[in-house]
Amino acid sequence: MKVLVVGANGQIGKQLTSYIQASDHLTAKAMIRKQEQASFFEDLGAETVLVDLEDRVESIAKVATDVDAIVFTAGSGPKTGKDKTLMIDLDGAIKTIEAAEKAGVKRFIMISSFDTTREAILAANESFAPYVVAKYYADVWLRNTDLDYTIIHPGILTNDGATGKITAAERVDRGEITRDDVARVILACLEKDATIGKEFQIVGGNTPINEAIDAL
Repeated sequence: MKVLVVGANGQIGKQLTSYIQASDHLTAKAMIRKQEQASFFEDLGAETVLVDLEDRVESIAKVATDVDAIVFTAGSGPKTGKDKTLMIDLDGAIKTIEAAEKAGVKRFIMISSFDTTREAILAANESFAPYVVAKYYADVWLRNTDLDYTIIHPGILTNDGATGKITAAERVDRGEITRDDVARVILACLEKDATIGKEFQIVGGNTPINEAIDAL
């Protein structure tokens, strides 16, 4: 299976690409925005493509024609303004979904925010609310497609080392999870067709990742 990793240069994207390249049955195609980002992925033996998420749908679709799955891990980041949240976390996500449809790629994994319910939007502070709104509508858009989607809602992200263990369910108590463990969860979802059509929250826990995903 060939996987287009959108947002590959992010921390989760880099870890996911590393895991995919270490697999004996998956290969990664890293979608990056700048040529200087390519060396990390080339050292892994991964193919790279230069596409800006603020470009047209057709630009994304063109690089997706030869892949079997797309993982959307892109994000505008906490230091950008509402404009970039709109352009990347909402419009970029929806354009990637539309690109998957144009390219005939059925499998789509979305990395969302921990809670994208209406209640979460109302509870969010002024600076965080636009991000939750963007993720809310991107999730809604994906649910309304015929794609074989999985939506993953990770808790508070940390840069600690992987534990290999999580808590996963439709609703879990808010908590932390390492970016490395999120990448491992994505890998498990790529390998498990039973996750198609499922949406769940993940935080650190005591259950091995594969076991937790199998129990969903």
